[in-house]
Amino acid sequence: MSSIETLIVIAVIIVVILVVAFMLITNRRQLKEIEAIDKLVNKIEKMHLERDIDRLDKMDLAGESLTTLNTWRKSYQEASTAKIPEVQHLVEEAADQNSNYHLFKARKNIKQAREIIKPTFEDARNTKAVFTELLESNRENQVQYESLIKIYREIRKMVLADSFDYGVALEQLENELAAMDSDFDEAKNLSSQGDHVEAKRVLSKIRMDLSNLQEELPKIREGHHQIESTFQDQLRELSTTYKNMLSEKYYITEVNILEEIKKIHTEIDKARDLLADLKMNELAEQNKKISNQIDALYSVLAKEYKARPFVEENQSKMFTLISHQQSASKKLVEKLKHIDESYELTHGELDESKHLEQEVNDMSRQYTVQTQNIADGKGVYSQIQDSWLRMLDRLREIDEEQKKMSQDVDGLYDSENVANDSINHFKQEVSLVYRRLQRRNLPGNPDSFVQMYTLVVNEIGHVSEELSRVRINMERISDELIQISDDVERLKREADDIINSANLVELTLQYSNKYSSNEAIKRAQQKALRLYQNDYNYKEALDTIATAIEKVEPGAYQRLENSYYSEQRQKEA
Repeated sequence: MSSIETLIVIAVIIVVILVVAFMLITNRRQLKEIEAIDKLVNKIEKMHLERDIDRLDKMDLAGESLTTLNTWRKSYQEASTAKIPEVQHLVEEAADQNSNYHLFKARKNIKQAREIIKPTFEDARNTKAVFTELLESNRENQVQYESLIKIYREIRKMVLADSFDYGVALEQLENELAAMDSDFDEAKNLSSQGDHVEAKRVLSKIRMDLSNLQEELPKIREGHHQIESTFQDQLRELSTTYKNMLSEKYYITEVNILEEIKKIHTEIDKARDLLADLKMNELAEQNKKISNQIDALYSVLAKEYKARPFVEENQSKMFTLISHQQSASKKLVEKLKHIDESYELTHGELDESKHLEQEVNDMSRQYTVQTQNIADGKGVYSQIQDSWLRMLDRLREIDEEQKKMSQDVDGLYDSENVANDSINHFKQEVSLVYRRLQRRNLPGNPDSFVQMYTLVVNEIGHVSEELSRVRINMERISDELIQISDDVERLKREADDIINSANLVELTLQYSNKYSSNEAIKRAQQKALRLYQNDYNYKEALDTIATAIEKVEPGAYQRLENSYYSEQRQKEA
């Protein structure tokens, strides 16, 4: 046998093996599917639906219950007489075909049987659930009926016993209880007729109605109590209190109390209608509205009642404070008028003092009107209290402003004396600076010094002239004195610079004589002398000779300068 033939034989053998294996596996899998279908059929049989139908037939069902039974009975009969036998036939054929390895035919029957058994099984399971519910409904309805009728009787007994607590709602409550009584009769009749499904629906309605009623009863009692007791007592109290306050000369303008009480009574009538119709949510909102309106009236009366002691205790105090401030205001205006004759009041103090005086006088007039209203029984105490509290705060502010204003203008006299002393002091200092330069016997004074000296003398003269006027501006003079002080210090520093520069020029020229043979030194000496004697430019003269010395003998000028300033410090010490 050739190699090709051998390969062919091997391939055929492999194919045969694979085919046989496929057939065996398919056979086993389909056998399991057949067994699974058999199990579903057995499960349906074990549900004993036929037995349930017999028991339900003996219950003599009626109405909705009977309709339900017949509907699901038909479904079961269709399954038991047609669908299940067909499935069993298909399974038997599939089992024979599968055992004889007619696999594809078996596959077709299995598929068809499975398509029938699955929905049939679901229908059977639903049918079982419905039958179970129908079988148990009578007993459950009876238990529920007994429980609900007990609750109903307790509620009815309580409502009748405490009928006064429900007021105008009682009629509607009795109507609801009567409707429930009819529902109980209907549920009982339906059960006795075998219509347990409809009886269950009616009992569910009764249970919901009882639950709602149990929840509403406390709200009804509370709403009735508010309408007929709480609100009525509060309105009577408000009316009585208001009339007593009028007799005690309280005057209330914020609202018309009696008119508001009438309006609230109208609102209470609306609440009573809502209670009669058992509109509990609307009633809660209405009662809250009424409560807020009553609270608002209490607040109005309480505000006036609390304000009166404050007004009575502080009436004389307010008079004293306002009178005192009027007197202080008048004195300040007179004082400022007098001061204004001698000094310029640059911050509008006089006008401001007149404005404050007018404000205090307005308070006095307002106080007079208010006290007269109190005497006439037309004083609104809360408004007067608020007004006086604002007055007290403003009087304190005005008093502080006037005291500060008075202190500020009092300082003008002292400021004038200080200014005169300062001018005299500046004159002395300028004179000392000038005499100091004269004692030095310098060839002359630099132009910058002369200009600065002239400026300071003119500034001093200008301020002296201002101080001699009938009305002086101390603020401007103070600013000018600050400037003069700065200029005098600059003048003193410039004088010191002139004297020190001149002294150092002379010392450096003397020291430079040791290098008189040096041409550069000679030229520097000549230039420095010209600047010193002719131009009075002592600083440049010093720079000229100092620079020349430093080139010839580095450090020489620095030693001369250090020695000079050291001697100056010793003299000053």
